[in-house]
This record gives sequence, C-alpha cells and structure tokens, in this order.
Amino acid sequence: MLDQIHLLAAVTVLGVLEQAYFFLQVIYARRMFGVSPPKISGPPEFERIFRAQVNSSEYFPIFLAVLWQAGLFFHQGVAAALGLLYLYTRYCYFMGYKASSSERLTPIYFSSGVLWILLAASALGILHFFLSHYVGLNILQLLTA
Repeated sequence: MLDQIHLLAAVTVLGVLEQAYFFLQVIYARRMFGVSPPKISGPPEFERIFRAQVNSSEYFPIFLAVLWQAGLFFHQGVAAALGLLYLYTRYCYFMGYKASSSERLTPIYFSSGVLWILLAASALGILHFFLSHYVGLNILQLLTA
C-alpha cells in the first residue's frame, strides 16, 4: 500500500513545509513593519506578504484534495509531478507578490491551470473506477483495442 502513496505523501510534506515558510514570512514581515496581531493592514509591503500567505492557505486544501484523488485514481507519478509543479508555481506566486502585486499574475494563472489539470485527472480516474467497478466497462481496454 505505501508504495502506492509514497510520492503523494512526499509532495504533501513539501506542501506543508512551504505553507510553514509562508507563515514565517508573515511573522518576519510583522516584526519588520511593526504590524502587531490582530492587525492585518499596514505598509503595502506587509499587506502583499500577508495576502500572498492567506491566498496560498486558501488554495491549499483544494490542492491536497485533488492531488490525492488524482494520485489514487489516476496515476501517482503524474499527480506527484503536477503537485511539485504546483508548489513551485505557488512559491513563484508568493515571491512575486512579495516584490510587487503585478508580479503575482503569471504564477497564479499557471498554478490555477495545474489545479484544473489535477481536477481533470481526478475526475477521469474516478469515472474510470466507477465505470469499471460498477458497470464492467474498462475504458482503457477499449482505447487500446
């Protein structure tokens, strides 16, 4: 069983570490710009870092759900590779947003595209499972015949 999920688990751990890094960046920014909790407004430099972290946190549960579904029902290797690509684009998004609000656009569009691909892989994998398990129709055999 573990050999079927080890790549997904590794990408999940990397994602959690990335989220922790983003949280730490907000803590450092709070100290640097003198923005004490619970305040969420301050200099634009702080607000960009704060928004980048919050936006990344909002998407993280969606990412985890489609990563694991795509990995379990479609293909672990493909899902893990897409997961790494997503984490990289989220890092680029965070660093871009930290520098300038306009620098966030390309990475956010790219990371959204990766999420859509993971969602499509999840849906295809689940559809294939239902059709083969409950209807007895194996699409992969039909396509290769």
